[in-house]
Amino acid sequence: MIDFTKSIVFKLEPMPIEEMLEPINKFLIDDEKILSAFKTIRDQLIFTNKRIISANVQGITGKKIDYTSIPYSKIQTFSVETAGVLDRDCELEIYISSIGKIHFEIKGGFDIVSFNKIISGFVLK
Repeated sequence: MIDFTKSIVFKLEPMPIEEMLEPINKFLIDDEKILSAFKTIRDQLIFTNKRIISANVQGITGKKIDYTSIPYSKIQTFSVETAGVLDRDCELEIYISSIGKIHFEIKGGFDIVSFNKIISGFVLK
């Protein structure tokens, strides 16, 4: 579950943009483009050129979904940690004053260094 109010680690795995929940496309503004998409078991995390969108699927049936948007302009600090030899996962942490630290762990093989450069371009504007 992606709940930004709790200090937990979210284990994400990259997913094809085509598998993204349909309502997310309807949230996008005219010049907003999807950069990367990730998933947990049921939840999704989408990075666009404007914000981070999380889809927190709730309940037994999964019909109720909480969507949260975090504009890059609200990110105060962020860090990335590359994968190691034994630890194949990479990590991303963002800090937002209203929420605190959000820690994402991305399962092996994701190029976090290139992703850092992309995110930097939006956060550091």
